[in-house]
Amino acid sequence: MQADDLQRLAIAAMRTRGLHPEFSAEATLEAEALRLRPPEADAGVQDLRGLLWFSIDNHDTRDLDQLSWAEALPGGAARLLVAVADVDVMVRPGRAIEAHAAANTTSVYTAAGVFPMLPETLSTDLSSLHEGEDRLAVVVDMQIAADGSVGDARLIRALVHNHARLVYEPVAAWLELDPAEAPLTGAAAPPWLRLPGLAEQLRLHDDIATRLRRWRVKSGALSVKTGEPRPVFEHGRLVDLRPDEKNRAKELIADLMIAANGATARFLAARRYPSLRRMLMAPRRWDRIVALARQHGAELPDQADALALESFLRARRESDPAGFADLSLAVVKLLGSGEYAAEAPGNDQVPASPGHFGLAVADYAHSTAPNRRYPDLVTQRIVKAALAGAPAPYGAEQLAAIARHCTLQEDNARKVERQVLKAAAALLLHGRIGDSFDAIVTGASAKGTFVRIQRPTVEGRVVRGFEGLDVADTARVRLLGVDAEQGFIDFERV
Repeated sequence: MQADDLQRLAIAAMRTRGLHPEFSAEATLEAEALRLRPPEADAGVQDLRGLLWFSIDNHDTRDLDQLSWAEALPGGAARLLVAVADVDVMVRPGRAIEAHAAANTTSVYTAAGVFPMLPETLSTDLSSLHEGEDRLAVVVDMQIAADGSVGDARLIRALVHNHARLVYEPVAAWLELDPAEAPLTGAAAPPWLRLPGLAEQLRLHDDIATRLRRWRVKSGALSVKTGEPRPVFEHGRLVDLRPDEKNRAKELIADLMIAANGATARFLAARRYPSLRRMLMAPRRWDRIVALARQHGAELPDQADALALESFLRARRESDPAGFADLSLAVVKLLGSGEYAAEAPGNDQVPASPGHFGLAVADYAHSTAPNRRYPDLVTQRIVKAALAGAPAPYGAEQLAAIARHCTLQEDNARKVERQVLKAAAALLLHGRIGDSFDAIVTGASAKGTFVRIQRPTVEGRVVRGFEGLDVADTARVRLLGVDAEQGFIDFERV
């Protein structure tokens, strides 16, 4: 099986789950028409192209949604600007591109490739914040206090310019160097760092991100590490599945986006506009998390407590860094998945969002990735209406329906991604029937018991000897069989 076979499987899986793998002819024509007549800045757009905007992302990412810039302020404070691609200006309600985005609600990232929410003419070109290009954006302008709390924030429409497209791994490696030893100029400096002022921006960004993270951790944010597998291809053939490890640059960007998403939610709430919120309830299986902590010699309270859980995780990360990924994976599975909900200030018929348990954020709106997430595009439209003093483009009931659909389709997208990943994993393991592996239980319900092994990083079902196994347990399993077409990987407990 090669990449083309996996893509065929991915297309079939998407259709089965109610996702559209291809764009209609009308959507494609609309996208090409936008190439001929791209939108222009109007009188309400500020020109911020002179700021040293830059992006950090994966080396193969083409749909760049955010740029950032910062400046130090007196007393240890800082000003942080996050520019988010203005996708709404190109994707209009009632058109074919909008219909596709509203149906799928997300880009689908499979081992066979990416199925984008928007035509690539937009997502990887016209609405992507490419290096060297002028782009329209919505900018979140935040004041970050010395302790990492986010103070005053304002949102504006602006014209921006990406001066440097950076990649996570080189930036992370450079940030780990002692500043006194990290070359900034001359032949010894990495080529991507020779732009005047960029090194100082990176150091300031890293400092701001660290402060933001510490503030959230004090509030109970969870620092987990799961290492989701990514496929590795050579000459069109799958050769491995390797964990996608976190690094300092990835955490930096994540911290900035969390701050921008929270500021956006508070901006809309302050102006009494409805919004879509991302929420994660307190875990229903807290008792199992308590039992897991007890296995490691720690005690957690009987009721869900994010601060206590983070304290336990931090201690385990320091005492057993090699085993922390497995522990994190178990906790993430027990926490469950997030969902979308409508928030409507002043509307008693719409209950307030409970916030995000894992991030320790009460007000949180997905807003920083409108090229690949429909809730972010919806949020952007509401923000622009608020900036213009116009009525909200969505009512509370309409937003509630959108939230339910986005949650459903996000779950369907995850199932497709897992199915294709299992097909790829089955391909890798077809010659290892009978081999035994160390595994961690990642799921246990009436639907079955599932485990993850390493080298390659693969998840499969325990079809024999699963009795008594629960999430976070470790076990020795033997590979019984695989089916790449169906994505089945079957184990038995040794």
